[in-house]
Amino acid sequence: MPASRLTIAVLLAAAAVAGCRTMAAPAQQQAAAGLAAAPWSADLGDGRYRNPILHADYSDPDVIRVGNTFYMTASSFNNTPGLPLLESPDLVNWTLVGHALPRLEPANVFDRPQYGKGVWAPTLRWHDGRFWIFYPDPDYGVYVMTAEHFAGPWTPPRLLLAGRGIIDPAPLWDDDGKAYLVHAWAKSRSGINNVLTLRRMDPQATRLLDEGGKIIIDGGRYPGYHTVEGPKLYKANGYYYVFAPAGGVEMGWQAVFRSRSIDGPYEARRVMDQGDTPINGPHQGAWVDAPDGKDWFVHFQDKGAYGRVVHLQPMRWQDGWPVIGAPGRTPGVGEPVNTYAKPVQGFGPAAPATSDAFDGPALGLQWQWGANPAPGWYSLTDNPGHLRLATQVVPEADGFVRAAGAILTQKVPASRFVVETRVRLKGAVDGDRAGLIVNAMQYGWVGLRRSGGKTELVRTVCGPFGPRCREESTVVLPDAPDEVVLRMSMYETAFVGFSYSVDGRAFKPAGDPFPVTRGTWVGAQVGLFSVGARARTQPSYLEADYFNVTAPGPGPY
Repeated sequence: MPASRLTIAVLLAAAAVAGCRTMAAPAQQQAAAGLAAAPWSADLGDGRYRNPILHADYSDPDVIRVGNTFYMTASSFNNTPGLPLLESPDLVNWTLVGHALPRLEPANVFDRPQYGKGVWAPTLRWHDGRFWIFYPDPDYGVYVMTAEHFAGPWTPPRLLLAGRGIIDPAPLWDDDGKAYLVHAWAKSRSGINNVLTLRRMDPQATRLLDEGGKIIIDGGRYPGYHTVEGPKLYKANGYYYVFAPAGGVEMGWQAVFRSRSIDGPYEARRVMDQGDTPINGPHQGAWVDAPDGKDWFVHFQDKGAYGRVVHLQPMRWQDGWPVIGAPGRTPGVGEPVNTYAKPVQGFGPAAPATSDAFDGPALGLQWQWGANPAPGWYSLTDNPGHLRLATQVVPEADGFVRAAGAILTQKVPASRFVVETRVRLKGAVDGDRAGLIVNAMQYGWVGLRRSGGKTELVRTVCGPFGPRCREESTVVLPDAPDEVVLRMSMYETAFVGFSYSVDGRAFKPAGDPFPVTRGTWVGAQVGLFSVGARARTQPSYLEADYFNVTAPGPGPY
């Protein structure tokens, strides 16, 4: 970021923190009024929508329609539960209804954080009266799960195709009853990429019927193409179509390949790119039709710390090729739209949950852990109406909280938002730290730390950007109460400001705003943690009354 823009961002962020101190509604009143409205809404309320339809990190989205309902899943990497399940009546307003994968496999590997590993780009399908998810783990291979009902239960993951570097699987059940699987390759594991391989599969997806498969698309054969991956395989209009992104995540484009034969040869066409819009790298997603027969394309955009947010584009056909989005500068190549008429009219705004009053029998569906959770990590029943996070003894988290698996987080839900939570630290011993975190490769947290037999309010920033940053802590209050209200404000520039209150009314900044970054293949995440480095003889924990996520003021943003 140029110095002038950085200075402006810091000044805006500082002003926002100052404004945060004057907010009049106490947290108790907000909680009593019910959970806050979503900080981002794609529905404009006049029959149109705006992009992104999900300003959250639902990376590599795949979408299908069954009857009049649309269904979506996405990558989840090392977070558990994994494979989010979302439903929508109109492709614009989405509700999170669960997760297909309660724990990552192999379970013993993912009992500790494995950032960037785990569940990569999945495919969702409806076939033979069931929902199917094919998902890859780049270190182990392709897994298959099925369910009669989308919200579950889903069958345990079954390894269909073992091997390192096999990613982005997509099945096709052909009209003659034969079944196929196309997939891409991760160079970091296999040594190859930019090619797509077709495998023959039995119709029940229990085994593959060939050895090694056949490369049907080699990106090196198409001028200017590199990093062809993320394929989705369809059959229509007498052609086999492979929708696949090319050119890389941040600056790539959407390509489509077609052939009269599933084995090829395939001709290629660029069907959507950034064009004259600010939407970088628009690609990788799903072709889906609405009940009226019109076609749409759901894809992501990499927004750095905000993650890979989800966009919706109209799609039309021209000479047997799809054109996605609005007409672009090149004939036959579309570019993303900012607003458009909703695919289905008559449904009101909806968005995945963000706030949680912790007054139910289970955590809100938005919450995920950084590793497979263990019994005793948390409780909602020890003190009903409150979340208790047991302090986890993780010596390797000393100076690097991100090493702890028991960080409870959710996706960054908007370009601007405010998080508020009331927390208390109980039974702590020296070295215990707990509080509110924005977790990324360059992260920060504000919370309570036990040191020298006293409780301190601490603000910590970990940088520079990288797999292992270095924490620097500042004591904000050297003799803090065991209970405080914490706030985090995130701004358009992905700067974050922390503030605190000891009485729930007057807020003070906890240090200057700082820039957060993306995580490992994911956006930044916000949540709560409680870790320590020493064994203890009595229970210790962080207790939170609520976790409110709100927009910072009149929108849209």
